[in-house]
Amino acid sequence: MPKEINKVVLAYSGGLDTSIILKWLRDTYDCEVVTFTADLGQGEELEPARKKAEMFGVKEIYIEDLREEFVADYVFPMFRANALYEGVYLLGTSIARPLIAKRQIEIAREVGADAVCHGATGKGNDQVRFELGYYALNPDIKVIAPWREWDLNSRTKLIDYAEKNQIPVAKDKRGEAPFSVDANLLHTSSEGKLLEDPWQESPEYVYNRIVAPEDAPDKATYIEIDFAKGDAVAIDGVTMSPATILTKLNELGGAIGIGRLDLLENRFVGMKSRGIYETPGGTILLTAHRGIESITLDGGAMHLKDELMPKYAELIYNGFWFSPEREMLQALIDKSQEHVSGTVRLKLYKGGVHLVGRKSPQSLYSMEHVTFEEDQVYDQRDAAGFIKLNALRLRLLNQRGKSKVNPTYK
Repeated sequence: MPKEINKVVLAYSGGLDTSIILKWLRDTYDCEVVTFTADLGQGEELEPARKKAEMFGVKEIYIEDLREEFVADYVFPMFRANALYEGVYLLGTSIARPLIAKRQIEIAREVGADAVCHGATGKGNDQVRFELGYYALNPDIKVIAPWREWDLNSRTKLIDYAEKNQIPVAKDKRGEAPFSVDANLLHTSSEGKLLEDPWQESPEYVYNRIVAPEDAPDKATYIEIDFAKGDAVAIDGVTMSPATILTKLNELGGAIGIGRLDLLENRFVGMKSRGIYETPGGTILLTAHRGIESITLDGGAMHLKDELMPKYAELIYNGFWFSPEREMLQALIDKSQEHVSGTVRLKLYKGGVHLVGRKSPQSLYSMEHVTFEEDQVYDQRDAAGFIKLNALRLRLLNQRGKSKVNPTYK
C-alpha cells in the first residue's frame, strides 16, 4: 500500500504525462492535488493547462510567469561561467529544473502539502534534478515519482490509459503522438521515436524554432550586445530586461539558423541518450560573452575559469544547483566578472555566429605592447631571460643520465 498522502503539489504542464499523473495520483493516493505550471518562456499558451486542471476538478491551480527570474537568476549566472556540458550542450533543460523545484517547495509550504510530484521518468536525468532540489530545500518533503511506481512503463500503455480515462491525447502534424519535447526561453529539446537511432539524421519537422541554415537569408545580420559585469544588458543600444534580451536573441538566431545541436550525451544515471537541441539565443550569447571576456578578463583568471567550467557544467547537468560546491564556484565566477563590461559586435550568417568586434572601458588590450611597429614600452631582449628560466628544467631533464658520475652524489 502507498504511504499516506493528504495533499500533493504536482509540476503540471497540461500535457499527456502530467494529465495522466493527475488522475493516477487521485486513484492511487486518494489525495488532493494542487497543480503548478511554470511559464519559463516555452512559447505555449498556458490557459489550456488551467482549463485541463479545472476539468479534472483541481481547486488550487498555480500558473506563474517566471521568465525574468529564470533568466536573471539561473540562465545569466550560468552564462557567466560559459558553461557547456561535454563541450557543446548549453544545459537548457538542466538549468530550468532548480527553479521549478524551488517554487514547488514554496507552494507546498503555502498550501500545507506534505508531498511534491514530478513527471520525470526513471531513466532520465530530470528525476535526479527535481529531487535533489526538493531535498536541498526541504529535507523532510515526501516525493512521488509515478514513473518509478506505476506499471505504465511505455508510451503505448500511457496512451491506452489516457483513452480509457478520457484524457485527450495530442497528435502531431502526421497524426501521431508527438515527440517528447521540453521547451523554455533558453532552448527546445526533442527526444524519442526515430531519434533513438543515432545513425538516422533528424527530420526537419523535429525542429521547432530554428530554420535550416541553408534556408536562412543570404545577407548577414550585424548586431551589438552591451555587457555589464558579465551580463547582457542591451542589444543595438536598446536596454532590455534579461528575459527580453534572450527573447530577442532567440528571434534573431532562429531566423538565421543558429543554435542547432544533435547530441549523443552521457546521462547522470549511466546510459547514453540522443537529443536534438535548439538554443538560438544562447548560442549567440555564449559567443558574445566570451568575446567581451577576451578583452576585459586577465589571462590567468580566464584560464582558471576554463579549467573549472566543466566541473561547474557537470554540477548543473547532474542536478546540484543548490549544492555548496556550485555556490562556491559561482562566487569565484561572479568575482571574475567585476570588470567584464563593454560591447561586442557580431556577424550572424547562415547558422554561424562570428565575433567581429569588441571594445570596453575596462579593456586590458594594449596596442602599444602588441604592435609589430617600433614601440617604447616593451624591450624584446627581456624575452631571452624569460625563455631561459622556463627552459631550465627541460635542459636539466635532457642532461640526466648522460654523465657517468653525478657531481652532487658520490
